[in-house]
Amino acid sequence: MEDPRWLSAQEQRAWRAHLAAHRLLFHQLDRELHEEGLSLNDYEILVNLSESPDHRMRMSELADATIQSRSRLSHQISRMEAAGLVVRASCDDDRRGTFAVLTDLGWKTIQRAAPGHVAGVRRHLIDLLTPEQVTAIEEIFGPIADRLQSIRTAR
Repeated sequence: MEDPRWLSAQEQRAWRAHLAAHRLLFHQLDRELHEEGLSLNDYEILVNLSESPDHRMRMSELADATIQSRSRLSHQISRMEAAGLVVRASCDDDRRGTFAVLTDLGWKTIQRAAPGHVAGVRRHLIDLLTPEQVTAIEEIFGPIADRLQSIRTAR
């Protein structure tokens, strides 16, 4: 077995800064959404449904879009159904298929929560950076996300 290529001191600092920033940003945005009665996971689901034709997505596609297991998404959707944000609907083409569908309350909720969430993303990330740094983030994380998504899809 080959010896591992340990991270240099600079690489270790960069990695740990990325981890801390990601976790702290996620925690802060999640905390702020709780004021609207949502978690960041709820919000991500509502965004995906709100941007989909007829405000509906197959559960399998929604699981892929939100990078969740089908089981975990099913539990999440059950909680959101209980809150009146979404409903499940059967798929006419495929009897095994199920859609998650945004309700009127879900639509009103995403419309109410979105401005505050975007303000939080600006306050805690975008406005702390120069336009060049925002471009660099896109250039850095775009290829990483693409590669990891291709690995995930290949499974």
